[in-house]
Amino acid sequence: MRAALTRYRVIAWVVGVVLILLVVIGMPLKYGFDNPIVVETVGQAHGFLYMLYLVAAFDLSRRANWPLKRMVLVMLAGTVPFVSFWAERRVSALVVAEQRNQEPAPEPVAG
Repeated sequence: MRAALTRYRVIAWVVGVVLILLVVIGMPLKYGFDNPIVVETVGQAHGFLYMLYLVAAFDLSRRANWPLKRMVLVMLAGTVPFVSFWAERRVSALVVAEQRNQEPAPEPVAG
C-alpha cells in the first residue's frame, strides 16, 4: 500500500499546483486581459492530470478499504484550489495510522 500512497501523494501535489496556476494565473489572464492561452494549455493538462488523480485516489481507497463517502470526498479534493494539499496531508496521516494499527507486534526475543 506504500506505493499506492506515494502515487497518490505525488499526483495530489501536481494536480494542486496545476489547478492553482490555472486559477491564479490563467483565469485572470483570460478574463482580465483577453488572453486565453494559459487556460487553454494548463486547463487541458489539469483535466488529464485530474483523471490520473482519480485513478490514484481510487486505487488507494480500494487498498485501504475506505468507505464510499471518504473515497468520493478525496476524489473531489482535486477540484478545489488548495484543498488537494490539505486532503493529501489528511489522507497520508490516516493511511500511516491505519498501517501502524494493522502491523503485528514484534515477537519478544528469547534470551
